[in-house]
Amino acid sequence: MTSASELVCRAVDLIAVGALDEGNEAELAARLAVSERHLRRMFHEQVGASPDRLARSRRAHFARRLLDDTDLSVTDIAFAAGFGSLRQFNRVMVTIFRATPVELRKRRRRADRLVADGGLALRVPVAEATNIDRRLAQLAHTAIAGVESATPACYRRTIVMDGDPGVIEISAATTDAVRLVVHVPHIEGLIHLVSRVQRLLAGQPWDPFEDDIRRMVSDSVVLNDLVTAYGVPIGGLRQFGLSYLFPTAATLETADLNGLVGARAIRARRELAG
Repeated sequence: MTSASELVCRAVDLIAVGALDEGNEAELAARLAVSERHLRRMFHEQVGASPDRLARSRRAHFARRLLDDTDLSVTDIAFAAGFGSLRQFNRVMVTIFRATPVELRKRRRRADRLVADGGLALRVPVAEATNIDRRLAQLAHTAIAGVESATPACYRRTIVMDGDPGVIEISAATTDAVRLVVHVPHIEGLIHLVSRVQRLLAGQPWDPFEDDIRRMVSDSVVLNDLVTAYGVPIGGLRQFGLSYLFPTAATLETADLNGLVGARAIRARRELAG
């Protein structure tokens, strides 16, 4: 029997390739052999947004890339992205990016493109026993400068989604849910991202490799030096206090760690992994 998570993953994948550009939620539900009501309930529980809202975001982000990367007219972009009219195109772009297509095109060379447009806001339910405020305070206490930026009320970090950099923001919404804002170039894999956020709030690490390195190099200053030396720089995130992706396992496998506190433990891990 297909689980709810698997069904939502399949639905998100279908939306990502345009299933709702010409069809509707009822037709999408029929393709998945569930009722429209059940489909919407699963999305509310696991994604925090309706299928239609996700489809609008997907079309808007595709149009945003066309505004940035091509010299096509605004009208051509509207129809290429699947919008039915210029009026609809303008309305959706203002809703998602807080600016008209013309205004967005003027920003296309801005370094802070990744976060300047506001992101996709989702309501993400958490496990019943989760103390959201306490967990956010823990994340703030252990934040790695450049990779994470946190206060007791809001946690931000850089992420990689399907090979592309992104940013997430987590803040308390209710006692059983958080407000998650994702700044990513595409929605493919969104359900997996939401699941990782839920696991993070339940006390699990964001990434097992990163957690291993944290345990080996407990000194925050040394961790910061490690990130500065071997992390991937990301520009335009100064307003969020972020600047790097955490170093990858592949990078640290070949890195010269001479002089780094904790280097012996990292080398030992590399040998075990090899």
